[in-house]
Amino acid sequence: MTERREFIKKSLLGSAGIAMAGMTMSAKSYGKISGANERLHLAVIGIRGQGTNHINQFCKLKESRNVVIKTLCDTDESTWAEKVKLVNDRVGDTPGTAYDMRRVLEDPEIDAVSFATPNHWHALGTIWACQAGKHIYVEKPASHNVFEGRKMIEAARKYDRIVQVGFQNRSIQNVMEAMKFLHDGNIGDVYMARGLCYKPRNSFGIARDSAPPAGLHYDLWLGPAPYRAYNEKKGHYNWHWHWDTGNGDTGNQGPHQFDIARWGLNKNEHPVSVYSTGGIYGITPQECSQETPNTQTSLFKYEDGKVLEFETRGRYTHGESSLGIKIGNMFYGTDGYLELNGSTWKAFRKDEKEPFASSQKAQAEAAAASNVLAAPGGAEHYANFLDAIRDGKKESLHCDIREGYYSSALPLIANISYRLGRELKFMGEYEKFANDTEADTLLTRPSRPPYVIPDQV
Repeated sequence: MTERREFIKKSLLGSAGIAMAGMTMSAKSYGKISGANERLHLAVIGIRGQGTNHINQFCKLKESRNVVIKTLCDTDESTWAEKVKLVNDRVGDTPGTAYDMRRVLEDPEIDAVSFATPNHWHALGTIWACQAGKHIYVEKPASHNVFEGRKMIEAARKYDRIVQVGFQNRSIQNVMEAMKFLHDGNIGDVYMARGLCYKPRNSFGIARDSAPPAGLHYDLWLGPAPYRAYNEKKGHYNWHWHWDTGNGDTGNQGPHQFDIARWGLNKNEHPVSVYSTGGIYGITPQECSQETPNTQTSLFKYEDGKVLEFETRGRYTHGESSLGIKIGNMFYGTDGYLELNGSTWKAFRKDEKEPFASSQKAQAEAAAASNVLAAPGGAEHYANFLDAIRDGKKESLHCDIREGYYSSALPLIANISYRLGRELKFMGEYEKFANDTEADTLLTRPSRPPYVIPDQV
């Protein structure tokens, strides 16, 4: 164990490039957490926005899963007081705080961490956490780019860590029921899946570069992203719409529906081609600094000819299908089609006007039937993560890092096609594009020391 501790300590030092004095790993960090009487200690890293949902869901699970939030971590200290109070109000605990996730990873009492950081931090945070012997729940998309996602898988397997990706639909009973319905052949052979992300977003404005606000550790916030001067319109939440830190709505809301589309097609592989086109409409560069498209159509083809279509609409629009879907999926088979809107679904046979099958249970009833916690925001998914830590089996996860990576890679390669303006052929076995070095350069990004993702994790 001593040799293993030293190896991981050196790995962290090497990948961070910064001394982490006094770091000591406990045997508990590497072993299976067994028994309901052994409490799990968690840290939530990134506590704005979706991080607040992480806090709420883990608080709901305190008694049923014997879990406590020990530490809240965010590079913006202005978030701390409110979120500490949230935990205290919910469950009576007062977590500690930190602005540097490396300090959290040094804590031998922390069993697991959840990441709700901006996309550009997902991979490096996950790799560091694996090296530190922690289990990880990481938000979607799993990674900011394809290379980093593959390194996350390698780290999870090398250090034998439980890594769950936040595709909460994987734990929703009615969605699981719909997927089984498709896989059982009830609408014939499913040859096409369609995902929709219709989410109107207005301009968020424009601002001059300025000094970071007091309490924001800006260099840490940037982390692996290229350095740029602080700008309030490129920071909190608006990071989604800039390539260095985000992936647009195709890679923000979109990954949930990409995941369902791939799941319904039953594809555990990369597509062989991708073409994506679109632009920024209704917003001018003079009123907004957005780089990512607000309107985007992406088309993928798999080796057997099956098709995945995805449409992102960031302006005003109607819904589609009989369910009026704006955020959801449709599947087309040789004998009919299926519509899925949230956890509600209907299946139609051929050109019949009335559904011949549909979701039967309300979500609360479905969750109760499967003996998991029913709550908005995907508490079932968090519960599944904690249960997998206790049984020590990644096979228990509803969305292991490999599963989450394959779904996340879809919007990532779509964005590469969009940025280059052409169809791309993808060689999934090598995770490279065919005879296209320009496209290959966008599968990763330049490193910014000391926040470097190593080739060997």
